[in-house]
Amino acid sequence: MDPVLSVTGVTFSYGLGNVALDNVGLQVEPGEIVGLVGPNGSGKSTLIKLIFDLLELKSGTIGVSGNDHRTHAAKQDALYLPSDDYLPEFLSGREYIELVTKLYGAARPSPDDIESRFETFGMRGRSRDLIEDYSHGMRKKVQLMLAFLLRRPITVIDETLNGIDLDAVKACKMQMLEHREDGPAYLVCTHDFSFLEDVADRVLVLARGEMLDCLDVPALRDGGERLGDVVDRLVYGGH
Repeated sequence: MDPVLSVTGVTFSYGLGNVALDNVGLQVEPGEIVGLVGPNGSGKSTLIKLIFDLLELKSGTIGVSGNDHRTHAAKQDALYLPSDDYLPEFLSGREYIELVTKLYGAARPSPDDIESRFETFGMRGRSRDLIEDYSHGMRKKVQLMLAFLLRRPITVIDETLNGIDLDAVKACKMQMLEHREDGPAYLVCTHDFSFLEDVADRVLVLARGEMLDCLDVPALRDGGERLGDVVDRLVYGGH
């Protein structure tokens, strides 16, 4: 079975001498939860933009479910949750979920299923309200609800967890772990190491445009090591 996401030999520069990524590679298998961490400016956002064809790939290859990332088939299999909360304010939360689901050609979620998600994320009775009336955290929650309803082969979550309350974070953990047997995979870009310690299989460490290591999270946990301490040693050379 093909990996749901495969990045091989990707190098990218912004102008002369400004190398954002240097021969970066990674793979995400079906059902995996993989973290992507690194300091600001390490190349994480550039990598994500390349995966979703928001920047032109000039060196290396990127595949989604065995298809070139620029193809329609690849884009149908991948979902990007950005760090911002820019959603169409003239739609209700329910209308937004139904619209994006339709654009992906997925089965329309039932009203009961949508209402259940809103309740799970602490937004009971708010599905018909306009997005313009939602707070920053509520808009983030709608993005996450959409991901768990669509269940694409690969979903990339880029700091979307920032700004949501603790109950919603707990709901995210439960949704990810419950779905993993069915195949959806997640690449989670976050500075919340405790979240990754609870859910991730592996964590990729990116710094200065280079992939420094791939950490086995259960092995770290079994060995009594904290993820943050290991990342600090890799990135900053601490002891």
